[in-house]
Amino acid sequence: MTLFLDSFWRALAYCLQPRVIALSFLPLVLLAALSVGLFWLFWDPAVLGLQTWLADWALMDSMAMGHLRMVLPPLLLISLVLPLMIVLSLLAVAWLATPALVKLVAERRFSALAQRRGGSFAGSLLQGLGSALLALLALVLTLPLWLIPPLVIVVPPLIWGWLTSRVMVYDVLALHASEPEREELMRRHRYWLLAIGVISGYMGAAPGLIWAVGAMAVVLAPLLVPLAIWIYTFVFIFAALWFSHYSLAALAVLRAAPLPDAGATDPSHA
Repeated sequence: MTLFLDSFWRALAYCLQPRVIALSFLPLVLLAALSVGLFWLFWDPAVLGLQTWLADWALMDSMAMGHLRMVLPPLLLISLVLPLMIVLSLLAVAWLATPALVKLVAERRFSALAQRRGGSFAGSLLQGLGSALLALLALVLTLPLWLIPPLVIVVPPLIWGWLTSRVMVYDVLALHASEPEREELMRRHRYWLLAIGVISGYMGAAPGLIWAVGAMAVVLAPLLVPLAIWIYTFVFIFAALWFSHYSLAALAVLRAAPLPDAGATDPSHA
């Protein structure tokens, strides 16, 4: 618990540094440009397709809900795109900002920690994409559970928490930990790492409140989408710092009392 809280406050303090704030804009620029481009290319056809699909519902006519057909399709489209936006924000932070954040934390707190390079960029790509696909599949399969009020505030954050911890732990330890060390840390600290991911997932729910303005969200979508992306990006920047402080500190403790067979399984000891 001490390490958990200590790394939380350290990550929060690091978020105020100009270097960290500047790093948050790199994924933002790329994702905002991508989202705006896709918005202008596909927004109108996608909304029109959803309007046509909803028009075929006899329920809509019987309930005299025709006035909702102008508002409901764009809001439904935003709801469908939102999980993809969150995943892209997480991966962008993991691939573009996390290495620099880990370097910042290591230089200031763990300069004596040896780099055993148990991960690679290719491994990060495979880990990130594979975990993202599994998380999106889990979201689709658990959609019926979202209709149950208590579960709708539990199931999605658990999925996002699992995804965040899977992606971030690999990336923050890729440079410093060997593969056996990373696996041992994930075994020993599994629940604390998942807790960091879940809390970050709940924090990442904040941008969803932007779309609660209803019809105005449709009108302001070109402005709200970049704002939401920046909030997602900064949340994942904070998560990367939290994972970095926690994982590197845990790695230092692990090396202070190494596993008996660590020399046999870690070629860096040879």
